[in-house]
Amino acid sequence: MDCFYAAVEMRDNPLYKDIPIAVGWDGPRSVLCTSNYLARQFGVKAAMPVSTAKRLCPNLTIVNGRMSVYREVSQQIRAIFLQYTEIIEPLSLDEAYLDVTDSTVCHGSATLIAKKIREQIEQELNLTASAGIAPNKFLAKIASDENKPNGQCVVTPDGIADFVADMPLKKIPGIGPKTAEKLSNRGFLTCADVRASNVTELQSIVGKFSNALYQRSFGVDNRNLEVSRMRKSLAIETTLAEDLISEKECINVIDDLFIKLELRLEKHAERIITKQGVKLKFADFNQTTVEQQSHACDKKQFMELLTKAMARSENRGVRLVGLTLGFADEHHEKNSGQLSLAYE
Repeated sequence: MDCFYAAVEMRDNPLYKDIPIAVGWDGPRSVLCTSNYLARQFGVKAAMPVSTAKRLCPNLTIVNGRMSVYREVSQQIRAIFLQYTEIIEPLSLDEAYLDVTDSTVCHGSATLIAKKIREQIEQELNLTASAGIAPNKFLAKIASDENKPNGQCVVTPDGIADFVADMPLKKIPGIGPKTAEKLSNRGFLTCADVRASNVTELQSIVGKFSNALYQRSFGVDNRNLEVSRMRKSLAIETTLAEDLISEKECINVIDDLFIKLELRLEKHAERIITKQGVKLKFADFNQTTVEQQSHACDKKQFMELLTKAMARSENRGVRLVGLTLGFADEHHEKNSGQLSLAYE
């Protein structure tokens, strides 16, 4: 979907239609969920602190998020998807992969199906979507960003090599800013650069992601759609009203978070816990996570991990504290050459 949360707000309140808006919660420590395209022209983007966004765009209107409404609209979008295929892998409320390999709608044309779905979303929900059509998930995901907003991009099997060759590595899911910088420092800027290298050299830079990166540089992605996705982890965190300086102050926060985490864990009582972790975000917005193997939700272990995390603070204040649990993997990927659509 195109700037989904913001688009829903503009649809439901015409006053927001022609002004820069962002969805979040207005406050000194708040961050944005998303922004509309007018706001993005000023550099406003998701996960940006509200204070930064307002400096970039002084006329920015912050709209309080309405998650219940977004979930309802997401279900309406999924109902449209189901008219074309039942093989759907949701990534979030506003994004999903669709496998239309065996669909007979629109004479089986993935391009026409994407066009039809986008038209139906606009007619029925007064919202716009963009789509990528390609032989695999990786290419479909990248293609879905090519002609946003309200557009689509097709990558045919014959066009894969040209589509991927000059692609910046930072576009590849899994390549964040820091990893992109490491690759750039070693002379890797595009997929063509990776193709000219080998997995061994890449491993020294990106570790276990080296095999996937090498495959992606050729447009190869054999992952199947995960129609029934198993939760791999459970996390809870809180952004604090004021920076905390001492470990003792953070312990009080963990006491509260631990109670909430146990309540959430009740819904996943059948899952096998494999690790615990503590996440801290510091006053300069850098963050650290300390994890270790575990077979239970152990409060004492969280406290021990907090001590290790605080050792990395370098006298910086703590603005966010989070707890995580990792679960045993109960779902294995299978190879597939099916044609998928990515909606975003």
